[in-house]
Amino acid sequence: MKAVHIVTFLLVLVGALNWGLVGLAGLNLVHVLFGTFPMLERVIYILVGVSAVVLLITHMKDCKVCSKM
Repeated sequence: MKAVHIVTFLLVLVGALNWGLVGLAGLNLVHVLFGTFPMLERVIYILVGVSAVVLLITHMKDCKVCSKM
């Protein structure tokens, strides 16, 4: 389960950084890197979304701070 947590955390981080770049500079880094492969770009967006859902569901159990509440 630790590996799933690490992978989902990294994918959500990628998504958050990408949205930050879109907001600040109008730069969609995922599109810049994988835009020539639209199916791969779509898969990355899907994986980021699924990762966010997994973290949302498992966060209370995995987070040391939140699990004390």
